[in-house]
Amino acid sequence: MQRAAKAKTPRRPGQKKPSNIEKDPVGVYCRIRPLGAEDEECCVEMISSATIQLHAPDGLKANRNGEFKETQYSFKKVFGINTNQIELFEDVAKPLIEDLIHCKNGLLFTYGVTGSGKTFTMTGSPGEGGLLPRSLDILFNTIGPFQAKRFVFKPDEKNGMEIQGQVDALLERQKRDSQQSVPKTPSSRQKADPEFADMISSEEARKFENVDEDCCYSVFVSYIEIYNNYIYDLLEDAQFDPIRPKWLGGGTPVRNNEFIAPQSKILREDQNHNMYVAGCTEVEVKSTEEAFEVFWKGQKKRRIANTELNRESSRSHSVFTVKLAQAPLDADGDHILQDKNQVNVSQLCLVDLAGSERTSRTRAEGSRLREAGNINQSLMTLRTCMEVLRENQICGTNKMVPYRDSKVTHLFKNYFDGEGKVRMIVCVNPKADDYDETMLVLRFAEVTQEVEVARPIDRPICGLAAGRRHRNRAFKDELSSRLDERGDPNNAVDDPALLKQLMESLPSLPNFELVDPADDQSLPRLIEILERRHRVRQMMAQQYDQTANTLKSMFQQFDGQINAKETFLHAQRCKLSEKEKVILSQKTELERLEKKSKTLEYKVDILQKTTDMYEQDKRSLRQELETRDQRLQRELTDRKRMEQRMQGMVTDTKFKWEKECERRVNAKQLEMQNKLWVKDEKLKQLKAIVTESSGVGVFPTERPEKPERPSRERDHNVGQMRSASPSPLHGNVFKTRGGGQAVQFTDIETLKHECPTASSRKRGSGSGDGAAHMEDIENRAPMASTSSGFGYQKRRKP
Repeated sequence: MQRAAKAKTPRRPGQKKPSNIEKDPVGVYCRIRPLGAEDEECCVEMISSATIQLHAPDGLKANRNGEFKETQYSFKKVFGINTNQIELFEDVAKPLIEDLIHCKNGLLFTYGVTGSGKTFTMTGSPGEGGLLPRSLDILFNTIGPFQAKRFVFKPDEKNGMEIQGQVDALLERQKRDSQQSVPKTPSSRQKADPEFADMISSEEARKFENVDEDCCYSVFVSYIEIYNNYIYDLLEDAQFDPIRPKWLGGGTPVRNNEFIAPQSKILREDQNHNMYVAGCTEVEVKSTEEAFEVFWKGQKKRRIANTELNRESSRSHSVFTVKLAQAPLDADGDHILQDKNQVNVSQLCLVDLAGSERTSRTRAEGSRLREAGNINQSLMTLRTCMEVLRENQICGTNKMVPYRDSKVTHLFKNYFDGEGKVRMIVCVNPKADDYDETMLVLRFAEVTQEVEVARPIDRPICGLAAGRRHRNRAFKDELSSRLDERGDPNNAVDDPALLKQLMESLPSLPNFELVDPADDQSLPRLIEILERRHRVRQMMAQQYDQTANTLKSMFQQFDGQINAKETFLHAQRCKLSEKEKVILSQKTELERLEKKSKTLEYKVDILQKTTDMYEQDKRSLRQELETRDQRLQRELTDRKRMEQRMQGMVTDTKFKWEKECERRVNAKQLEMQNKLWVKDEKLKQLKAIVTESSGVGVFPTERPEKPERPSRERDHNVGQMRSASPSPLHGNVFKTRGGGQAVQFTDIETLKHECPTASSRKRGSGSGDGAAHMEDIENRAPMASTSSGFGYQKRRKP
């Protein structure tokens, strides 16, 4: 019976794209940082504005038999050591900001070994603002007059934007202002943080002119870091906890303000198949200074550490996202069009990747070793994804790209698979110690240049007529001018109370009636009264004119005085502004000097610590040197003593052996002399026997003389006699068990003696013994003779 196969979840089909879409290669730029010291060996040379040359250092050539060749690498553009930040921004980041305003996404990241200047390129320093602050500055300079009010655009927590009405936005602002615990974010330009106050000067400010004025814009920023392959929100405010400690970016607990450690975030996919960080804090900002303040808030939490290669080494990948939401105005050009489908959201990600490093050089241990392993693993995954994308595009294969192996590649998957412009800045440290790591970085950059991404297309916002905002502004200006004209006192209607007061000041008319046409008194009287009133009116008019002229002259005098005062005030204001400029410049200089002083104090502290370390090492080395000198002196003393002892032993041994040799030579000479003396004695005996045998046959009765002890003179004479003997004896000499020596004769000599008178001569009683003795002598053979001391011994036949 077969086992039923387990059902698999069907794979969701990806977003289909047209096959004829245009693509552009990834723009790869190279920036070379200056050397730390002038006498330091360099392994990178700039050949042209688009080519560099990498050559192996001399030490590496010597260690590896000089097999290395010079290698050239080409980029879209190469920035040398004299390139400033504004030139780099103009060529790399400025086009991405322009695309962001025109609803196109962008990705810019820095890549290189540790200590190659990636963070400096992205962030910069006082006086030399990096790509991030310059991008924010040009963005707000361009869209500043066209920004919507706060809370008109609101994130929907699903990587989208919603539009709120004016009433809802006003309620949100009032609610935010009423919360005392939430600090107010400045909506206008105010004094920025000292770290960013002088990053960008007014002369370096830039803006785009081709911005769509019929739209309202709003900027949202977020700041995250990827640490040990976990995503953390750097703008998230940790909740208060009286038990747990506060955890900063480096994971160090701080007393007195204790908070809960931040929780990691997860990645999700929106309805357009774009990846985003769920639950990430998005802050709406209205100015460059406000964006700087938000960035600096997150930068303080970022994880950095001191290693052997870099004093402030980034231990995580940081991603600063600038999200621009824009929506068109209605047909009247007065309010935002309340249609969510007309809202366009574009974003620019500025990524500062942590540098690759070798633990053999950084000597990392513990948490630093784990951080380095995760950094290298994520960068290796990025290289693998680029290689697979390149292979799929060149060879036409459909291999799966391992985006999910790392959070970095998974987050930016849609940039390589979807639409957007991708640019990479390869930061290179030209010192010879980083040759191997630099070679790997340049190889990866070479592969990345061959990867193509889809070219972003222009997306029209709506079909309404252009120039709506301008017409609405012109209408409002005309309306205000009309209202001002209507409220002008010169064209206003005369006041009745003022006319009544003026009529009462004239002479009153008498009461009369004209009854008869022939009445000649009433009419002349009326004419006289009217003439009198006319004269009074003329007098009043003259008086009024005089008073008006007086007042006019007074007004002119006052105007002259006021003009003089205003001129004086203007001059004083000019002087005051100059003084304020001087004070501001002095304050700026003072802040710069304070920063420089702090920097120098910090460097002095570092140098002091380094000096203390060197002094401690010097003392330890000196102590070790003294110990070794003492040990060496003791060894030399022991050696001299041993040499003297050995010389004494050699002298004693030599003297002893000389005595022993002399003794042995004397003993040998004496032994040989004894042997010669024994032989001489034997010869004498034989000679005596022969002499007796050749005589009358009568043995002498005298006893032979006692042999004398041999001496050197006699030995010499005996030797001469023995050498002159006609018949020497032959024999062998061998050692005996008792330590002596024995002689065994090999020749037998028979002596015969014939006596003619032997028969007639009568011998006495002892003649028989004498004959027997003679016979014994004649028949005797020379046998072995043992020499012992000074005597000898004879053996007879049985």
